[in-house]
Amino acid sequence: MSRLRLLQIALVAFGVVFCLVYPLAIIWPSGWTWHDGPPTASHYFMMIVGIYATLGVFLLRAAPDPMAHRSLIDFTIWSSVVHALIMAIQSYSADAHMGHMLGDVPALLLVAAVLGGLTYSGGATSDG
Repeated sequence: MSRLRLLQIALVAFGVVFCLVYPLAIIWPSGWTWHDGPPTASHYFMMIVGIYATLGVFLLRAAPDPMAHRSLIDFTIWSSVVHALIMAIQSYSADAHMGHMLGDVPALLLVAAVLGGLTYSGGATSDG
């Protein structure tokens, strides 16, 4: 299977997961939310859900032709790294937030590593 095909599969998989941040927060709140109570109890969290759901839809749209959407893939890689690093540091501010070190922090680093590896190592090209 070509790197391009694997990249297309990864974009679909991560796009779907990004669209499912809200259900993930319901299933495992300590790994995906930063507040007490249901996900809708935080305006901030709902804003993040909206941003990630939007990014998820655009990743799905990018999947058929990833090379035409390199800037979106780059944004996803680097924003995931930055978001994960900030959350990792903030996780140490209270024991209640250490669940993020097993939830969204490694998930975002996985997104960055997979998309970065498939996009930049060995050259995922439009011709496979």
